[in-house]
Amino acid sequence: MPDFRSDTVTQPSLAMKERMFNAALGDDVFNDDPTTLELQRYAADMLGFEAALFAPSGTQTNLIAMMSYCQRGDEAIVGQQWHTYKWEGGGMAVLGSIQPQPLELQNDGTLLLSDIAAAIKPDDPHFARTRLIVIENTVGGKVLPLSYMRDVAALAKDKGLACHIDGARLMNAAVVLAPQHNVTPQQMARELCTDFDSVSLCLSKGLGCPVGSLLLGSADFIARAKRVRKMLGGGMRQTGILAAAGLYALENNINRLADDHANCQRLADGLAVLAAQLPTLQGQLSVLPVQSNILFTDISLELAERLLPYLAECGIRLTSSNYQSSNGAIKRVRWVCHLQISSADIEQTLQHITDFARLN
Repeated sequence: MPDFRSDTVTQPSLAMKERMFNAALGDDVFNDDPTTLELQRYAADMLGFEAALFAPSGTQTNLIAMMSYCQRGDEAIVGQQWHTYKWEGGGMAVLGSIQPQPLELQNDGTLLLSDIAAAIKPDDPHFARTRLIVIENTVGGKVLPLSYMRDVAALAKDKGLACHIDGARLMNAAVVLAPQHNVTPQQMARELCTDFDSVSLCLSKGLGCPVGSLLLGSADFIARAKRVRKMLGGGMRQTGILAAAGLYALENNINRLADDHANCQRLADGLAVLAAQLPTLQGQLSVLPVQSNILFTDISLELAERLLPYLAECGIRLTSSNYQSSNGAIKRVRWVCHLQISSADIEQTLQHITDFARLN
């Protein structure tokens, strides 16, 4: 049954498993696993960086990046809803002794450039030293445009700061933006990274790998990052088994992200129609705009108490949280489309909601 909890729930395809089974192996800590070295070279060439580093998770690659730029008492500017600030266990502060400076997000997912500039601390011993600006793209499924990414990179350069992209779903952003700029998604991803010092790219979300993320940057930066990875326990051995999945994903699973986006839009459109037509849902369910593979719907608490258990009984898996809106407390439900959510799954889900509304 459809599992909308996250694009991390994907299972590797048979073709991906075959690449993993046949991978040439070495010892990555000794830097001689041939498949891992190939993945790192392939990704660095694609995104325009000198080097790359394979690690177990995006949480770790982000932390490695921040700890490679910042020392104890330094500061990183982040968004209040950034994964690096809110969803990574406070690792930048707990393990890196890095002070986060969180800023409020705008409705389009960006941070105001003026807010970033104002948050940069003067060179004064009273303040933590601002060293780094972190940007996330996509954020909550929202795509930050190329012009904005370039403006942030230019601001960082002007202020003498490093800049890092949490690009867990960078390829989703690239697939959305590529037609607007008449380039391929791979070319678009490279453009989004231009003038940034580093990027973290997750392989285990929409790209469909079972495990793994990449950190990309200059050769000197990756040399520092490798020491931090070892300290954090991320130095693995025969990683080629996992790296082979990453190679397959970068070669085969980028362009198909457009299918996930189309399914997510189909789900959003279908839910909007049901919310307008079915009395049980009218005024109780609202659909937020969707740009990529993540959709949010706001549901009244009274409806959520009945609808969400019904969907769970139907085998439809979701995540949700209480949220305070201008109209009071609501339940915000998150729907994530991925390579194992088909158009038939979307239709089946809409039918279950229709059945619920007609019975209630």
